[in-house]
Amino acid sequence: MAELLRTRGLSFGYDRRALTAPIDLNLHAGEIVVVLGPNGSGKSTLFRTLLGAVAPLAGTVHWGERTLAELGPRELALRVAWVPQQPGAAFEFSVEQYVMLGRLGRLAPGAAPGRADREAVMRAIERLGLAQFRTRSLSRMSGGERQLAAIARALAQQASTLLLDEPTASLDFGNQGRVLDTLRSLAADGLGIAYATHDPNHALRAGTHTLVYLPDGAIAFGSIGDLIEPETLTRVYGVQVESARTADGRPVFVLAAAAASRDAD
Repeated sequence: MAELLRTRGLSFGYDRRALTAPIDLNLHAGEIVVVLGPNGSGKSTLFRTLLGAVAPLAGTVHWGERTLAELGPRELALRVAWVPQQPGAAFEFSVEQYVMLGRLGRLAPGAAPGRADREAVMRAIERLGLAQFRTRSLSRMSGGERQLAAIARALAQQASTLLLDEPTASLDFGNQGRVLDTLRSLAADGLGIAYATHDPNHALRAGTHTLVYLPDGAIAFGSIGDLIEPETLTRVYGVQVESARTADGRPVFVLAAAAASRDAD
């Protein structure tokens, strides 16, 4: 599988203060790296560093064969598309207009979208199951539908990698599953995907590898099976975490009874 993203000794943060230990990670086509940690641990800052919005304190970021420093905005847009935690509100845009924003990085300055751009937009809309909403205003869409539209906008960019910052934040239970299953399907089509979450069950549902934020700035990177387990999760969240099984045998993680009881009081 082609390597899409590689970091070596990546240190990031603000005011010369690193938020974590240096990070070494790899993302290949067809893989999903889940960045897992508590709220406020620096997951969003890592993504902003990978995109060049925040300068790294040390280390390197490679997108494909090129370093981040070598890539201009248009070249970077060919490699990675970004879905922030709170996508732009553009509520009066129709779904089609909103998804077309994903093509802007591919247009020459001052150029209008052409046939190839319109076809890319329609493919993305259909891929995300939004064809029936093509002309609907975002203001009339549910939170889950708007999130799917934001992913369609990123998909229309035709980059090889998608970065998503907590894509299920503020979504109801059903829409969380729908978004995660969509990401897993896109990876099966050959995209590389990295997304942040604070929920280990979301990592289990749609992940192949994970970057885990441990206490005191420590970092671990490895397979979901090796790192998403009770002992590691107990360290990450500072509460006792237990593993259970669904009726069909799938693992899920829950707070231990005493911790759940204290939280309820």
